Amino acid sequence: MSVRAVIFDLFDTLVDLHMENLPRVTLGKRQIPSTLGALHEQIVRHVDMEIEEFLNIVREVDKISRETRYKQGLEFPTLQRFEEICERLGTDDPDLPETLTRTHMRAIQDQVRYLPHHVDLLRELRDAGLKTAICSNFSHAPTGLDVIEEAGLTEQLDEVVISVDVAYRKPRAEIFEETLRRLSIAPDEGIHVGDNLDADVDGAAKLGIRTVWVTRRVSDPRVHLERHKGRAPEFVVSDLREIPGIAVAGCAS
Repeated sequence: MSVRAVIFDLFDTLVDLHMENLPRVTLGKRQIPSTLGALHEQIVRHVDMEIEEFLNIVREVDKISRETRYKQGLEFPTLQRFEEICERLGTDDPDLPETLTRTHMRAIQDQVRYLPHHVDLLRELRDAGLKTAICSNFSHAPTGLDVIEEAGLTEQLDEVVISVDVAYRKPRAEIFEETLRRLSIAPDEGIHVGDNLDADVDGAAKLGIRTVWVTRRVSDPRVHLERHKGRAPEFVVSDLREIPGIAVAGCAS
């Protein structure tokens, strides 16, 4: 079948997320980019606790989530994460998890860099008669939607599917299937574009969706591709400017 829709990953695909630019936090002899410092400032208003002790609790909660939710491809909502952390802290402020969520997400959103030409890119695809959508792994939908709006992409999208809203993370089939359902297309009528070989490429390809691997933010793509155990991308691009040509050619196939 010919291509009817192009589906994009969000972070490091349509927008860039520079987590390495988060404020530096000193832990022992190390300095790491992290939201931990800003979160600790909120925590000490309720609990007398050193930042290292707070870090241990965060790591404990995250370790359990990796061993349960993430191994099954289930999303772990940011608010739920901080609810579990606050429960371990023994705090009785019902508003603290939401405060921590806002603090954490504000710091992350500050590290997003927008690429204005991507607005024109999506418009070009829509002018060619193609549907456009985002299918993204992200644990806080309001922040994801804010990022999309600030990037100027909202009006150029037919659908936005965020993992926290559907419970499943890429590469689970369910999140791709939900995206296809909302677009009313068959798998072989879509192209999925993303930066992650496992989540974006292998996950989509398993359903029969055509795939494009974007390497703009991938260090040493050749090494990543050699180490990749899953399905290979159908196309590899360094800039999304190449997508309209790929998609329009697919329309004619």
